This record gives sequence, structure tokens and C-alpha cells, in this order.
Amino acid sequence: MPRPLPVATIRTQLPLPLRFTDGYSTTARVISFDGLVDGREHLAFGLGDRAARLTPARSRPAPLVRPHSECLTGDVFGSERCDCGAQLREAVERIADSGGYLLYLRQEGRGIGLYAKLDAYALQDEGLDTYEANVALGHGEDERDYLVAAQMLHALGVPRVALLSNNPDKARQLREHGVTVTAQVPTGVHLSAANARYLATKAASGAHTLALTAGPAGRRGRP
Repeated sequence: MPRPLPVATIRTQLPLPLRFTDGYSTTARVISFDGLVDGREHLAFGLGDRAARLTPARSRPAPLVRPHSECLTGDVFGSERCDCGAQLREAVERIADSGGYLLYLRQEGRGIGLYAKLDAYALQDEGLDTYEANVALGHGEDERDYLVAAQMLHALGVPRVALLSNNPDKARQLREHGVTVTAQVPTGVHLSAANARYLATKAASGAHTLALTAGPAGRRGRP
């Protein structure tokens, strides 16, 4: 049985142009909320047909939705130690094409925070993998909680989603919080020499659905 969900409400919504360094641009409707349980400033970006001012969506097909955890180093500064920036760029275009929401969640470093993530990077440089480093710092392997994502979706009138993610834990948590996941849609595999070990660890230890192949590093296309 889904746990009772604290109610969140929409605070503000307005159009926002988005532009990426490769020249891709689109317009989103950025939405803020009141009542999110962790008190953080998470945002939803309505893309495609959801970029218009909100209208009741319960009778529509399940929109494509990606809960994307904030990654300052990858999303903003283009670090290739992870695949976060590439996944963000891919998700915005795919959701804009089909209509849906990108939920930008303030859960840096799989929930441990920016400074702790940088501490974890230092331990990774000494040989630990991304999960081992978090544990060595006294954290869980992955401390992200998608209750706020479920709150945001219910506030948007979106009880059903096609989930754009390789992470089965996102689907599990959303279902626990009363969101119907009609499909789990994999992202592309954004493999480089800098993030190959990181991606292999996510696949082996985090059960992420990543079809990694040997050979020269480079971006693999959409599935």
C-alpha cells in the first residue's frame, strides 16, 4: 500500500528559455512548490506540450518524466567524472519532443551534498569506487529520497508517468509514494574515458540498466 503523501501545492509557474552549450534551445515552464517535505527548492520544468500553462492532465497519456538529481560539477561545469550533464541535456530534448516534465531535485552527490561529494571524489582518486567512497565518509551508498518527486507530480496532476531513467530505485520509490510508473524508459549511455569506471560501478552495484560495451570511449546513441 502506498504511504500517505503530504500535500504540496504549486507556488509559481512561468516560461523560461533554456539553452545548452551545443546550441540546443527550447522553452520550459518552470514551476516551484510549497509544502515539500524536505524544505529544499526543487523545481519542475514542463517541456513540450507541458510547457503551456498547466491544465488538468489526468486523462492524458502518461507523460515522459525524469527526476534528475542536481550535479553542479556535471550539469553546470561540464565535468565528465559522471554522466549527469549529458543525461540532463538528453532528457530536456527527449521530454520536449514528447511532452512531460523534468524534475530538478536538489540532491547533490546522491544526497550527501556538494562538499561531501568532493570529499568522495578525493577518495575515488585513491582507489575507492563511487559507492565505497560515500560509505567511507559515513553516508549511505545512495541517500536520495523521491518522496518530494512524488509530491511534485501529484501537485502537477500527474499520477502516472513514463519514467526516463536507468535507475530502478527511482521507479520503486515513486510507486511506494503512489505514482504509477507505466514504463521505465532508459537514457542513452554517455560513456567516456573519464567516467567508464563510474558507469560500470552504477551498473554492477546500483543495478542501473546500462548497456556498456568495450572499445573506444564515446557517447552511445539513444536506445
